[in-house]
Amino acid sequence: MLPDVLLGKLAAVAVLSPAVVFAALGAYLLLLRTPSERVVSGVVLSALSLSLVASLVAWGSSVVAPYTFLSVELGHWFEVPGYAFHIVLLVDRLSTTMMVLVSLIALVTGRFSVAYLHREPGFARFFLLLALFSAGMLALVSAGSMDLLFVGWELVGATSVLLVAFFHERAAPARAALRVYITYRLCDVGLLVGAVLMHSLAGSASFGEVFGGAPWPGSAAAIGAPGATALALCLFFAAMGKSAQFPVGTWLPRAMEGPTPSSALFYGAISIHAGVYLMLRAAPVLERSPAASAVVACVGALTAVYGTLVGRVQADVKSALAYATMSQVGIMFVEIGLGYYRLALVHLFAHACLRCLQMLRAPAALRDAQEIRAAHASEPLPHLAIAARVLPASLVRRAYWASLERFQVEVLQQRFIAAPLMRLGQVIDGFERRWVAALSGLAERDEGRAVEAGAPGERAGAAAAAPAPAPQTKGARS
Repeated sequence: MLPDVLLGKLAAVAVLSPAVVFAALGAYLLLLRTPSERVVSGVVLSALSLSLVASLVAWGSSVVAPYTFLSVELGHWFEVPGYAFHIVLLVDRLSTTMMVLVSLIALVTGRFSVAYLHREPGFARFFLLLALFSAGMLALVSAGSMDLLFVGWELVGATSVLLVAFFHERAAPARAALRVYITYRLCDVGLLVGAVLMHSLAGSASFGEVFGGAPWPGSAAAIGAPGATALALCLFFAAMGKSAQFPVGTWLPRAMEGPTPSSALFYGAISIHAGVYLMLRAAPVLERSPAASAVVACVGALTAVYGTLVGRVQADVKSALAYATMSQVGIMFVEIGLGYYRLALVHLFAHACLRCLQMLRAPAALRDAQEIRAAHASEPLPHLAIAARVLPASLVRRAYWASLERFQVEVLQQRFIAAPLMRLGQVIDGFERRWVAALSGLAERDEGRAVEAGAPGERAGAAAAAPAPAPQTKGARS
């Protein structure tokens, strides 16, 4: 086992190396000029390689000493009377496993992107966002407090939206990015309220103090059952948005508008599992609240069924993979709700690696399907699924058409959530404009300007309306 000081430095190197590269490369691009593709990719991939090596060493140390629970304080960001934002990293089996996964998938995806995005106008922008995402995700999974986790969470969300809109010259990616952004903003309220609740209930946001120093998954948190239920539900609401759970996960197939490497990185391997990691980290809170665990399991099961039914009728490869990912993540939440935390972690790691490979090979999936069909052209068609043979034909047809329509979830969201919120926002905006105008006197000045501008027009109108003088005849002159 490595000394605690060295283990903490390795964790810091793993998190800070892509962050330093992002800052340096971003400053160079902003102040000087865009370097060559070889330089951009080489710098970013070198930082990710260093992060992977440091993560592997830290993971090996945590495996050799499975009871490792090390908090590494890197200083404090800011301090005000009564509160200090401490930058604390947590090194244990869960965090180091996720650090290895994040570094490995980011490195593989970046190496794939060198050829995939060759001569693309946004080549440097993609690798810059890749470095920022890696730094944010590594900070998220290695955070030792809810405050630092929230910072990483927001960095991951920002880079996700920017990469969905990577091809911003087209309207569809921009609209898809806007939908992802709105969903993230709505659900991230749960994480913000959860952080405030943690401070209020436990007096701290440090995982070591709130969840105890026991190795992951640890024992039940030292919080009362009502407070633990409220905290767990807030965190789960945030996890639902990031991990595309029913009914807020309709943004996932739209997010495939981004480049294939970003789809593999975000929605096949890493970002989509951020909500799963959050609930794994909050396992002591779930142990204190059976009600919240039941909610997590039920929502996960519903998402798994929904994703399976809708994914089986998709006509394009990326949408089918998106719904397949949604269903598998739902199963992970079922495992977490039932208390199988280690099984959920293994499932997460294996699924992320498999789905990343499938996403990267998505452009070649149609050719593979054609080759498979050509090889089995002489064989009889396979039998239908068990459900189709057991259930009534009318029910099967209804389920098929409902799946094609994606169960009208987006329509219901638009009608009962998005449209009322838009109308409410317009009403509030109009009220605010009138209120500000009344307080600042703009309404009176605008009215006066309108009267002044209208005065010449009124005089001209009066002159035009006046009757013309009658023509004088010779008799009248005489």
